[in-house]
Amino acid sequence: MDPLIAGLQAILGERHCLTEAAATDPYLTDWRAIYRGAARAVVLPETVEQVRAILRLARQHGAPIVPQGGNTGLSGGATPDESGRALVLALKRMTKVRAIDPANNSMVAEAGCVLADLQAAASDADRLFPLSLSAEGTCQIGGNLATNAGGINVLRYGNARDLCLGLEAVLPDGSLFSSLRLLRKDNTGYDLKQLLIGSEGTLGVITAAALKLFPKPVARATAILSLTHLDKAVDLLARCRAGLADQLVSFELLPRFGIELARTHVADLTWPLAKLADWSVLVEANTSSLAFDLRAAFENTLAAALEASEIADAAIASSDAQSRAMWGLREGIVEGQWREGANIKHDVSVPVAQVPEFLTAASGALRAAWPQVRILAFGHLGDGNIHFNLVQPREEPKERFLDRTAAMNAIVHDQVQRFGGSISAEHGIGQLRRDELRQRKSPVELDLMRRIKHLLDPDNLMNPGKLL
Repeated sequence: MDPLIAGLQAILGERHCLTEAAATDPYLTDWRAIYRGAARAVVLPETVEQVRAILRLARQHGAPIVPQGGNTGLSGGATPDESGRALVLALKRMTKVRAIDPANNSMVAEAGCVLADLQAAASDADRLFPLSLSAEGTCQIGGNLATNAGGINVLRYGNARDLCLGLEAVLPDGSLFSSLRLLRKDNTGYDLKQLLIGSEGTLGVITAAALKLFPKPVARATAILSLTHLDKAVDLLARCRAGLADQLVSFELLPRFGIELARTHVADLTWPLAKLADWSVLVEANTSSLAFDLRAAFENTLAAALEASEIADAAIASSDAQSRAMWGLREGIVEGQWREGANIKHDVSVPVAQVPEFLTAASGALRAAWPQVRILAFGHLGDGNIHFNLVQPREEPKERFLDRTAAMNAIVHDQVQRFGGSISAEHGIGQLRRDELRQRKSPVELDLMRRIKHLLDPDNLMNPGKLL
């Protein structure tokens, strides 16, 4: 028997060291089915000591390690290459919530915990864990941290990075980085956990995290608002921030084309306004204070926006069911674009104040190069993160459409760079944007990243071919 496989079976038992094609196949393709690789084995540890033993053994045999969470990533970061040399290390068995401390507003959870389960555990303790994204029923917190996931609540609570107090991780040589401190302040040198957050498994394997919790909201207000003009979106955002203060949670841009796709392809979606404007926004606020009249503040803010001609119409949810229906329209955009045909996706960010100008410039540049292009730009306007996607024209074959990817990427990302933005706001680099990152990052930044990678992983065994 292969001595590496024999060693892995000794650590995990045969049941949790997968080598047969039928068993390993689900771990070898990314969520979008763009990338497919091969693996020497898929290993499923249950404890941090097993992870340490696996990494030590892999290093002895020169076997690359590909950490994998819920495998819901959109950039191919958790898929092995085609060589068949790598071990896929899936953390799905590491699911313990080690501690919840409501008084400290903190929770310690292992990397394989599904995000929705952590939300539920926090709720059971009368607390909120606010990280929320469309894959929350499948994605795992280790992967969320490894990619610095964003989602719909970033405007108030921040990205995954902002929600992490401390980390436990296994480094490439099998040593344990244990820093599960529950502190809001710790000024004792380099904040080493920040190197691992967003590193996409290239520096080590996150095994557990100390996470921030918040008081559970006692009220929320949700509305869909039709903009009089795209340029008014930034003024409206400023008004909502001023009128709702820290209660503003989400500010999502909804284009006419996106809503049309959602209503075409997803059942039981109803637009709550008399007309469908070219641009609308979905706004949500919440409060954990019984003393704050959220409904009054919400209505007063929107009335002022109507008076200032920032919005043409507003629909405010009067129940949780209506709020869920409004969010169903936002989520329906994602499903609608998928059902409509192939997509060329961009996950970009620019300074919030420049989002309208960026959208106009990027759309104009694309249409000048390709008049038939169908642009679907939507998402987190409140934090400057726009999912600027292109949808396959009905008359164009899928293969020809996808052949345009590199050219379209260049046009969009040139505009992103012009506005001082980022080519990846929350989806990570993975394989998808790796080569372009070399063109967009400065030589100094790239050199520093490579030095850190070489220092921690001199044999380049941690998720090789990703990010750098």
